[in-house]
Amino acid sequence: MTGIQDLFGSGEEIYQVKTHAPGPAGQLPLTEEQLLKSPSGDLFGLSQNAGMGWDPAQAGQKQFLILSTQGGVRAADGRPIALGYHTGHWEIGLLVQAAAEEFRKLGVIPFAGFCSDPCDGRTQGTAGMFDSLPYRNDAAIVFRRLARSLPLRAGVLGIATCDKGLPAMMMAVAGLRELPSVVVPGGVTLPPTTGEDAGMVQTIGTRYAHGLISLSEAAEAGCRACATPGGGCQFLGTAATAQVVGEALGISLTHSALAPSGQPVWLDLARSSAQALHHLESRKLAMRHILTPESIRNAMTVHAAFGGSTNLLLHIPAIAHAAGLKPPTVEDWIEVNRKVPRLVSVLPNGPVHHPTVRVFLAGGDPEVMLHLRRLGLLQEDVLTVTGGTLKENLDWWEKSERRRRFQQILQSQDGVSAGEVILAPAEARERGLTSTLAFPRGNLAPEGSIVKATAIDPAVVGADGFYRQEGPARVFVNESDAIAAIKQGKVKAGDVMVLTGVGPLGTGMEETYQVTGALKHLPFGKQVALLTDARFSGVSTGACVGHIGPEGLAGGPIGKVLEGDVIRIEIDLKRNQGTIDLVGEGAQRFSAAEGAARLARRASRTDLAANPGLPEDTRLWAALQLAGGGTWAGCVYDAEKIIQALQGSRKSV
Repeated sequence: MTGIQDLFGSGEEIYQVKTHAPGPAGQLPLTEEQLLKSPSGDLFGLSQNAGMGWDPAQAGQKQFLILSTQGGVRAADGRPIALGYHTGHWEIGLLVQAAAEEFRKLGVIPFAGFCSDPCDGRTQGTAGMFDSLPYRNDAAIVFRRLARSLPLRAGVLGIATCDKGLPAMMMAVAGLRELPSVVVPGGVTLPPTTGEDAGMVQTIGTRYAHGLISLSEAAEAGCRACATPGGGCQFLGTAATAQVVGEALGISLTHSALAPSGQPVWLDLARSSAQALHHLESRKLAMRHILTPESIRNAMTVHAAFGGSTNLLLHIPAIAHAAGLKPPTVEDWIEVNRKVPRLVSVLPNGPVHHPTVRVFLAGGDPEVMLHLRRLGLLQEDVLTVTGGTLKENLDWWEKSERRRRFQQILQSQDGVSAGEVILAPAEARERGLTSTLAFPRGNLAPEGSIVKATAIDPAVVGADGFYRQEGPARVFVNESDAIAAIKQGKVKAGDVMVLTGVGPLGTGMEETYQVTGALKHLPFGKQVALLTDARFSGVSTGACVGHIGPEGLAGGPIGKVLEGDVIRIEIDLKRNQGTIDLVGEGAQRFSAAEGAARLARRASRTDLAANPGLPEDTRLWAALQLAGGGTWAGCVYDAEKIIQALQGSRKSV
């Protein structure tokens, strides 16, 4: 290229320019009353409808909005023209199209808007992770703004799949309290016939560094892991758990979570969801009728029964907040997890690592809920987007052909029975499945913390149901140093890794799957514990304690730990509680109370600081969510609290 002239085409066709056009033929279906009383925007909207090609005579039909996280540009034959960020939103456009065509058959106008979402797998260990959780709040705002910007929309159909896009969509529709809405989960990708799943394959770098795989093996595994082009990852991570939770909330159709992307049953769910939304609108049933304290409780219960991602402890409170409901407290989570048995055998928790498509075929949410209602753990009178109650939905499912046929497919294709994937409570106890979450406190976590207790390797759990470890602290103030130490063999069995300064104020509360995934797939990894004020990928397993509060950069004790400090971890997997305490310095040992006193006298580490690459956008998010209640409130923007904080600050100046 030699100059600006080389940037532009020079063919004769670029000079064939029109300056006017005849416009659509026909007339808008206007009435005298509309002309006299309607806002000009409503009238101009009809002109826009006709201008985009809708039949002018039908331009005044009832309007329904489809919002989605569609990403990439896909040719009709599936060929990529421009890639999306991940498989989770790559095929979403097919669901949008199927729903839109169904709306047309129902005699209404479908509109579509998009706000694509990032991939937490793609951004692991990169600066892109600084925008992951903050994106959720921003996208929820964008979705709600898009809905309000279509003034005549009669209902909203939300379509999303993955870690932040789907929680954002659920927060968005929850906040549109007076509108009928239905959420369509984007389903799952299939595992390779032979090869590694999308969670294990994210550890090829660490395993290669330790000589566990060859370069050729790593390259082949990486190529094959995402075996089909659409859907969320094959494990019960945050994306899959969010799908499960959406259905449990009642805002998605029965047996819609975890459907295999791109297949007929998946497309049918989009059409059925469009019909359901149209039905809800005709009955004047809105989100406020469906999202209730009881439905929030059901979602927490199903989350525990599945063994879901710890990230939903950020998302369920945020959905409740958006719906104008009281978010669940730590005590609420403890109560639920003590009562509810884990029933699902799935990646990454085990005991058998079934992919999520098998959970769908085994019966998914409604199959798990049949067990839960026999235990008296569900609120069955809640309304759902089917238009019926949860009880009515489960009564139908129990006797349905759909249940029988899909379970037969699982048996005939994979040789697996539904009862091997979704276990009866007695079978789950016999197989040693423990409750999903535990909530340790202690002098290093006075506000609390979270560990996915059910994912701690049974080999390091005592016969009394306790996980115990006492060892020297290996302290890191950024994830890159932590993963480098693991790759270089500087982390040993018995160590307690402390990754601090990486909470909301430090990194936007990044995920640390690089670290947890590496530990899972190294021979000694189960004998290493991790404490952090960051969060974990839903595929993480092991003795990994996250969400520690207060975070290091907010003055929390976790930010005062020194290299070589002795830390004691005790987690009671039966009672869902535990402690993480400083109990020694070098050869000296002392009580947890003395440890608390010593931590109180210490200053925060001098090397503790927000990541220098933290974007201004994320710094603003961190400040706003902190004013809104912080991590344990779901990292939300609580308008009243933020306004009060600003007003108080103004008065003190």
